[in-house]
Amino acid sequence: MRKILVPVDASESAQRAARHAAMLAGDNTDVQIHVLNVQAPLEVRAHAYLSQQEEKAIQSADAQHVLQPIMQILDDAGVPYRTEWRTGDVAPTIAAYADETGCEAIVMGTRGLGPVGNLVMGSVANKVVHIVKVPVTLVK
Repeated sequence: MRKILVPVDASESAQRAARHAAMLAGDNTDVQIHVLNVQAPLEVRAHAYLSQQEEKAIQSADAQHVLQPIMQILDDAGVPYRTEWRTGDVAPTIAAYADETGCEAIVMGTRGLGPVGNLVMGSVANKVVHIVKVPVTLVK
């Protein structure tokens, strides 16, 4: 089975990437889309007030908020997919997930919701392109 990784945040660009990946998959039942949301670690100050369980619950809720519209896009397209969320430094976490799961390609948006509006191509997309070993399609 071919696996395409679609890393997502809550941006329109991520939704366009999901639509593009769904189009690439088409009716081919031999393609599975892996949707990944990477949550940044909570601020150090939060650790003083929240248990690990509370932190994970907050991040899980945030991830579900991000994943829900992407899942709707893929459900509407009728393509098989799986979702996951992780916590960490975004670009290396995306690269590690692609490697661990054997994804053969990555489709991602060029501009996310990062600081300063991700100037030019987007800092996460730029880092991913440079550290992964598989082809990356960037969607405007």
